[in-house]
Amino acid sequence: MSAGKTLCVNDLRFLGDIADLTSADWSRASLCTEWSNHEVLAHLVIGRSAPLGTITTGVIRQRSFDRENTRAARTLAAQRTPGELISDYHRFTEQPAGVGKLFPRSLLLGDHVVHELDILFALGRDSRVPTDILVKVLNTQVRLPNPFVPAYFTALGLRLHATDADWNHGTSGPAVEGTAAALASVLAGRPRMLAHLRGHGVTLLAQRMALTTR
Repeated sequence: MSAGKTLCVNDLRFLGDIADLTSADWSRASLCTEWSNHEVLAHLVIGRSAPLGTITTGVIRQRSFDRENTRAARTLAAQRTPGELISDYHRFTEQPAGVGKLFPRSLLLGDHVVHELDILFALGRDSRVPTDILVKVLNTQVRLPNPFVPAYFTALGLRLHATDADWNHGTSGPAVEGTAAALASVLAGRPRMLAHLRGHGVTLLAQRMALTTR
C-alpha cells in the first residue's frame, strides 16, 4: 500500500474511532500542551486543508510557528463544533487541499497518529492504532530528523524496545521499553507517558525531553 493510501486509510479509521466521544471528552485537555481535544482535532483539519500562504503569513505575524499553530487551532475550534470538524476532516482526507497536499505522507502519518494518542490517552483510553502503523511512525521518528518533533535526537544512544510489537532501535546504551503507542507518544514530546515506560534509560529520556521543552 502506498504511503498516501496508508495515511488515508488510517485517518478514516481514526474518524470512526472517535465518533463516540462526548462534548465533555472534547473539552478535556489533551496530551498536547495547552490544547483541548477539540483544538487537537481542529489542528488536524488545518494540516489537511490550510493554504500555505495563510500559514506563512500567520507565522510571520506571530513571529513563531508554535504560536501560530496554537492560534489557528483555537480559532477554528471556536468556529466549528467537533462534529463539524469530523465532517471537514473526512472531506479533506479524501481530497486534501493546501498544505495537506504538500507535506510528506510519512510525516503526516506520524503527526496524525501522535495527535490521536494525545486525545485517547488524555481520556484514559488505550491506543486503537494498528501495530503496523505504530511501527511505521516509530521508524520515521528515530530515523528522520524533524524540526517539529524531537524524537530523532532524544532517541540517540538509547536502546528502545516495543513490548507489543516487533520493533527495536539502537544496539547500545541504556534501555527503554514500553508499548509501541507509549514510545511513539513520548518520543513526540509527551512527558505524561513517561510513567508507562521502564528501563535504565527512562531518566535520561526524561532529561532530554525537559531540555527540548524549555
